[in-house]
Amino acid sequence: MSDHYGSDFITIVDEDGTEFELEVLSTIEYNGCSYMAVIPAADADEQTELEVSILKNVDEDGDPILCAIEDEQELETVYNLIMDQIYEEDEQVSDED
Repeated sequence: MSDHYGSDFITIVDEDGTEFELEVLSTIEYNGCSYMAVIPAADADEQTELEVSILKNVDEDGDPILCAIEDEQELETVYNLIMDQIYEEDEQVSDED
């Protein structure tokens, strides 16, 4: 039986105070850091190609914040790990059907 009950959504606020609702596709731990693959919630129901963003959870002055990954190699590695995880989850769900 699958433990997948639907999508998770988060709201983030940028430096200008603008709020964005994001759908969390997947989370992963890598090298002691936590990462999230997200898409804008408004795009989640559309059938167009989705632009996936990978955000890194970092601690800033004791507060957790999400930020873009600036290191290209780190971004590529984490992206590949997350995509492998998403495809593996999709295959498991397909096998259960």
